[in-house]
Amino acid sequence: MGIELLTLVLLLCIFFFFALGAQVALALGGIAMAIGYMTWGEGIFNVIPTTLEATFFSFILLAIPLYIYMGQLLTKSGIGDAMFNFSQMLIGRVRGSLAISVIGVCSMIGAMVGIIGAGIMTSGSIALRPMLERGYNRNLALGVIMAGGGLGILIPPSIPMIMFAASTQNSVGRMFLGAMMPALLTVVLMILYVVISCLLKPERAPKDTDAGIEVPKIEPREKFRIVRDGLCAMLLIVAVLGSIISGIATPTESGAIGVVGAILLAILFKRFKVDMFMHAGFQTATLVSVAMWIIFGASVFSNYHLLMGVQSMVADFTATLDLPPIMIIIMFQVIMLLLGFIIDEFIIVLMCAPLFTPIAVSLGYDPIWFGVLMIINILIAVQTPPYGFALFYLKGIAPPGVGMSDIYRSVTPFILLILCVLVLCMIFPQIVLWLPTTVMG
Repeated sequence: MGIELLTLVLLLCIFFFFALGAQVALALGGIAMAIGYMTWGEGIFNVIPTTLEATFFSFILLAIPLYIYMGQLLTKSGIGDAMFNFSQMLIGRVRGSLAISVIGVCSMIGAMVGIIGAGIMTSGSIALRPMLERGYNRNLALGVIMAGGGLGILIPPSIPMIMFAASTQNSVGRMFLGAMMPALLTVVLMILYVVISCLLKPERAPKDTDAGIEVPKIEPREKFRIVRDGLCAMLLIVAVLGSIISGIATPTESGAIGVVGAILLAILFKRFKVDMFMHAGFQTATLVSVAMWIIFGASVFSNYHLLMGVQSMVADFTATLDLPPIMIIIMFQVIMLLLGFIIDEFIIVLMCAPLFTPIAVSLGYDPIWFGVLMIINILIAVQTPPYGFALFYLKGIAPPGVGMSDIYRSVTPFILLILCVLVLCMIFPQIVLWLPTTVMG
């Protein structure tokens, strides 16, 4: 069987089993092993132990449970609420302040957790109902939670970035630095959109006085507590990222620093409880076990496909198209965007990074630049109707009466903003490369 026909068969099998609702990890790994046995024989089963060793014993991937655990400790201890209150106090009672605070809090939570679901679930549970009770436009309220929550994979320490670096043998620190400017640009554009849209249509975000809500006065002691908790949470972010960028710690070691720091903050602020500690551990174990099985299944599938020569097929295909190099990069972006309709961000990285990155490098592009483009593309893909995974996180915490059509409408302007960031980073690569080059050479 030729590699072209084999690729078509693999893709058709994936779509078929996903349509049946099969487990992602079992579907990908099972398809690879079944078709591999028919095309290669018993030798295909040697892929399993080598992939298992590379996946579960990778020092870089060990950072994933540590970052997830850190995020669970921070959210379960209530420090996520403290971050929201701190952001709200900084912004003040301006029009749209709640929406702006959601974007800020999601950015900070994303910087500590690195996954999409945590930002959406935390900010949604804290801020969605207050925004709706204050008369905020439903589309605006849903949109800022969705868009801000998705920033978890663009703001370091991003789990998909760690996966990209591990699968392509690139520097995690350079990836983190490369994503900072696009992330900052995205946050600024989102805030500008909220401010401008609320100025043009004040009814989208009425002030508390307009809604007849009396704002309680915050006592000085309570202000001090809010500022203390917010600043300490931000210092933890600086410690985690700074230890990686400065070379003091590896990504895995910085994850351990984050976990210890989160526990110390909870104890210091008298929010540490044994039940909270155990619940965060169980939740982390559940998320990590699911993530690692998906990584393992996707890695088995990817390794089998690579062994059969898919990389050569893609390289030959791009060469026969006789397109300019930038058009090849755009073609890769479109493929990943389409994949985002049906699978989550982890699988897209694991399937596409080892396949597309060497081709991009052979065309003369920087792998860090291409990796950041991939992450921005995935950020768009997982929020794009009809099957973007992030859409269903938001539906899970939305109040009764909020349908999927409401969620689809709410995310559209924010998707366009992120698309603008993607285009700008493609046209001006220095947006991505300036910071890692300046800091790390």
